[in-house]
Amino acid sequence: MTKIYTKTGDDGSTALIGGKRIAKDSLRIEAYGTIDELNAFIGFAISQGTSNDIQPILETIQRHLFRMGAILASDNAPEKEKSRMDFPYDLTEYLERQIDCLSESLPPLKHFILPGGMPAAAALHAARTICRRAERRAFALNQSEPVEKTALIYLNRLSDLLFVMARYQNVKDGVEEIVWSDE
Repeated sequence: MTKIYTKTGDDGSTALIGGKRIAKDSLRIEAYGTIDELNAFIGFAISQGTSNDIQPILETIQRHLFRMGAILASDNAPEKEKSRMDFPYDLTEYLERQIDCLSESLPPLKHFILPGGMPAAAALHAARTICRRAERRAFALNQSEPVEKTALIYLNRLSDLLFVMARYQNVKDGVEEIVWSDE
């Protein structure tokens, strides 16, 4: 039986792909850890009953995020691995196509809305906020170590798509959005 624990991280460090060890609280670990959290929360949103037309999109996004996490978790990966470790812009274009398609069936947004609605929509709103945090962490990392620009753009676009998906899910479920007011 292979054990899940290695005890190598007991000193507060972790290994990147390629073997280099860094502190568990480094910006790099924060960035890909938050992407992992986002990926898990998208899985949670799916479990809350997302509509059949957005579930496969979310599953595709999960694969994209896994790839992004692997890229951020790598350092000096062998050359044969580097070819798999790029983040092409067409993944962002995929998100843009989904935003455009789903937005066609939504009423125009004229006011700020409160996050919520049915469980799947509320989970998508929460995933959007985790995505924004992942984006902030990735941009913070980019200040000290270069992060692939396409990955940064992807995170920005993904938060937009998650917002549209939350609205779309509420429309599909017949839930009216709550308009924000400061009353």
